Amino acid sequence: MTKLSFGSHPYLLGFEQLERLVERTAKTASEGFPPFNIEATADNAYRITLAVAGFREEDLSITVEDRQLVIRGRQDQDDSSRVFLHRGIAARAFQRSFVLADGVEVAGALLENGLLHVDLHRSVPEPVVQTIAITRDRPAPTRR
Repeated sequence: MTKLSFGSHPYLLGFEQLERLVERTAKTASEGFPPFNIEATADNAYRITLAVAGFREEDLSITVEDRQLVIRGRQDQDDSSRVFLHRGIAARAFQRSFVLADGVEVAGALLENGLLHVDLHRSVPEPVVQTIAITRDRPAPTRR
């Protein structure tokens, strides 16, 4: 018995890239820092909240790269004059990635009380009905 991959299912035409998207998402899911929440704030609105205690606004960057939301944090560490007896607050650099569906856009970001909120909005396209004309004669194939 042959196992079909998700992207090669005969009823999913034009979705070949979906399997690559799922693989890319699985790779980013293994990241553990910083912790985050994802919530639906309305029917077509979402909020991603990351716990970024100790990071300033200038330590953080938010970009969208090829339908992937990438949030990075890097602190300048000048700890040469400080002597820690215990260091339990993470100050390491991080990168968190989230794959965005078509139509999902970043609406804004807010840093508040050690939490970075990234708001997303999905625009719902109007349904399109297209009628295809049926012809009797087969068009001649074009050669390249």
